[in-house]
Amino acid sequence: MTHSDQEWFELSQRIARSVQTTVGWIFWDPGAVARFEALGLPGPLGYIASRSAPFAGAGYAALVAALGSISPMGIRFVVDFMPPQDFMKYWDARNEAIREGLEAHAPQILKTLAQHGPALEDVVAQLPFAGRPFSASHLDIPSGDDPVMRGWHAINIIREWRGDTHWGLIAEHNLNGAEASTLHNAWLQYDNEWLSRSRGISDEAIERAFVSLERRGLATDGAVNDRGLALRQQIEDETDRRCVLPWQLFGYQQSVNLAELLEPSCELLLRRVDITAGERYQPASRIRK
Repeated sequence: MTHSDQEWFELSQRIARSVQTTVGWIFWDPGAVARFEALGLPGPLGYIASRSAPFAGAGYAALVAALGSISPMGIRFVVDFMPPQDFMKYWDARNEAIREGLEAHAPQILKTLAQHGPALEDVVAQLPFAGRPFSASHLDIPSGDDPVMRGWHAINIIREWRGDTHWGLIAEHNLNGAEASTLHNAWLQYDNEWLSRSRGISDEAIERAFVSLERRGLATDGAVNDRGLALRQQIEDETDRRCVLPWQLFGYQQSVNLAELLEPSCELLLRRVDITAGERYQPASRIRK
């Protein structure tokens, strides 16, 4: 059966939430944070170290570019704190916390990840990684023998592949991380530049972002205007359109089945984020009002 572009777009949009949630909950989980702290970094900086470990050798400027709207100051601290090879200690600590946390908070997802992992790995092997260096760097890291973690790592690579695609779109519009975060915050209807501040972006960078956005007609009197909101919606929609490929490779009905299997567990993991971080965190997992 042939499916329309709209059907693929809606499927990409739907399953993106589960992909994000399957991965994102771990970075606020006490099991991961405690391990990061034992290695020497507090939770937010441990997040930077563990997530960027495969790409750490590229250096500070490349990490700032790859991580988009994450605080450059935080990235600088982590890069100065340890050599690139030590980032993998945080990667390994995160992996330990993932298995432990899934068993405790969403045990149903274990079977789904194990069963669908091989097919998801086949998808990853077929994706084009040109222009997507951050997600490509993950391909060199062994995923181990645990079927659950192999499935999780495949989903993580798909997530980072989407992230590279998203930031490529933002680059097409000549937006920097602070500007993109300012537009995103307004699109989410969050107040007081909450999203930028939660990512460690400084007040000075936020002020510069508004000046730049006003110059381009995307903000008025210190607030994102309708043109800015329309651009942010355009970027969101185009990201979903450009990220249909993994699910086309996986197969339409198989992707629908995977979404149906992941969603109940991901709701549990999102509620976990509500407890460990707060109800505004991980906005990519939340249905926008």
